[in-house]
Amino acid sequence: MLEFPRWKYVLIFLILAVSVLYALPNKYQKDPSIQITANRGAQLDAALTSKVVAMLDSAHLKPKAIAKEGDNLVVRMASLDDQTRANDLIREQVGENYTVALNLASTVPTWLTKLGGKPMVLGLDLVGGVHFAMQVDKKAAVDKRFDAFADDIRTSLRDARVAYRSVERNGSSTLRVVLNSPGDIDKAHAALAKAQSTLTFTDDAAGILATVPQAEMQQIASSAIEQNLTTLRNRVNELGVAEPIIQRQGEDRIVVELPGVQDTAEAKRMIGATATLEYRAVVDGNAGEAEQSGRIPPEAKLYHDRAGRPVLLNKRVIATGDQMVTASASTDQNGMPAVSVTLNGVGGQRMFDFTSGNVGKPMAVVYTERIPQVTMVDGKEVRSFKVKEEVISVANISGVFGKQFQTTGLERTEADNLSKLLRAGSLAAPMDFVEEYVIGPSLGAENVARGIKAVVFSFLFTLVFFGIYYRMFGLITSVALLFNLLIVVAVMSMFGATMTLPGFAGLALSVGLSVDANVLINERIREELRLGLPPKSAIAEGYERASHTIMDANLTGLIVGVALYAFGTGPLKGFALTMIIGIFASMFTAITVSRALASLIYGRRKKLTSVAI
Repeated sequence: MLEFPRWKYVLIFLILAVSVLYALPNKYQKDPSIQITANRGAQLDAALTSKVVAMLDSAHLKPKAIAKEGDNLVVRMASLDDQTRANDLIREQVGENYTVALNLASTVPTWLTKLGGKPMVLGLDLVGGVHFAMQVDKKAAVDKRFDAFADDIRTSLRDARVAYRSVERNGSSTLRVVLNSPGDIDKAHAALAKAQSTLTFTDDAAGILATVPQAEMQQIASSAIEQNLTTLRNRVNELGVAEPIIQRQGEDRIVVELPGVQDTAEAKRMIGATATLEYRAVVDGNAGEAEQSGRIPPEAKLYHDRAGRPVLLNKRVIATGDQMVTASASTDQNGMPAVSVTLNGVGGQRMFDFTSGNVGKPMAVVYTERIPQVTMVDGKEVRSFKVKEEVISVANISGVFGKQFQTTGLERTEADNLSKLLRAGSLAAPMDFVEEYVIGPSLGAENVARGIKAVVFSFLFTLVFFGIYYRMFGLITSVALLFNLLIVVAVMSMFGATMTLPGFAGLALSVGLSVDANVLINERIREELRLGLPPKSAIAEGYERASHTIMDANLTGLIVGVALYAFGTGPLKGFALTMIIGIFASMFTAITVSRALASLIYGRRKKLTSVAI
């Protein structure tokens, strides 16, 4: 009657072993560190290591370790204060060839890392950093796309030799095309339907109405936010922040959280920078000699590529990134890596005119960025822009093309990176900072300590109460509660879930839910004993009847947790995630684990006259 299947014992043991293994990395505290990443052309060599050691010695800073880890040089420090001082010193002296950023380096043993063991990711409120919320102007994105539609319609009509008076916006989702001659309507319909398959064309008194479907309107706004997300990710990568959080919030907001970053001004400058792309012709001549002598041809301008090599480019711009519709990594006719680009009508026509007369000649892609700078002059903020221009690609024109073409001669990685850069060269829609705050690392450390203290004390109080009130079944409940905590920590570590300060509240709540479930079981067993059932039958009936109540009660809590996670943001998500995992763990430990322990203790006794409950 109190029998328990052996396969369930095996299952519990396996879950216990896996939980211990993947919760173990949280025992190892991360080292405050400085991460040094080499930009293109720079090297992470012994000379750089020696230079870093020398500058730290001069500032009387003693690092715990300096070693190359992956593609970065990591300088581990003993404290957060030393980390901040070392970061300022290194960033000032290593130059622009390296990206220097704050980081928290893992101390998990190699054997555990190979098994996939990693500590929980700590949120912004626990390790410090900056938080931004930005509002995306979706209307501006739609307006920009309508301008592109209008340009494409004009180009299509010109190519079909259909005379028109105007192509203008008419309402929120339509464009009105006014033709010179009503007799050209059929010809215009055929040309536009072929060139713009996503639009719907209908006759109008003055010409043709081009309607953008509602699904396309929603796609335009959604794509603008996605492109802004890609742009922000690329820019945050320049900051070198470890484990940043960049995610969409609601319909038109983007949240950026940068753990470990304390300089909000630097973060805002990087995130708020505007960038664009330009396609220019390469001018014949020796660029190196022109740079040294200063004699640059009058039609040319001197640029540099990412390796620092000079390149002479024509002053006239063929097309810009603002005229680009899409870009994606692909392959050419020989199966080699390439980047497929689609321009709008104006950019496509200019590209066609240029490539028609320059087949076989090189063309360059220039990345231009305007970075806002804020300086204090006489106690007042003076805003200016630093312009950064860099040649990211030079390739020969293989044939005549218009608005759709490929850039070849790249490696696979370069093609992937270039396509991302082309897509994220500029923001698809303007964004305004609507929320910003900073949390210091010391406050984060205090939050962690207090959160752990709260969970530990709540757990200890529960153990003492259960041990006194329920005796042997109190000890069984205590073991089940410990197992519950272990499973929650292990699951969050395995799946890379972020632990936030509200997450600690969710963790404490999961302990409470598990306590509630065990109280139901214990009281049900007492009730069965009062009714005169034998001890073994009372235990079996107690678990059997209480299980349904526990399932129903936890199901309602689970629904609330899922709703909080689906519709909540920030702290609510952290609380909800921990609560959801805790509910599943509490049901398993209360119904299965505690019953397995009770069966193990009382099931083999032939004559059981009483139960310590």
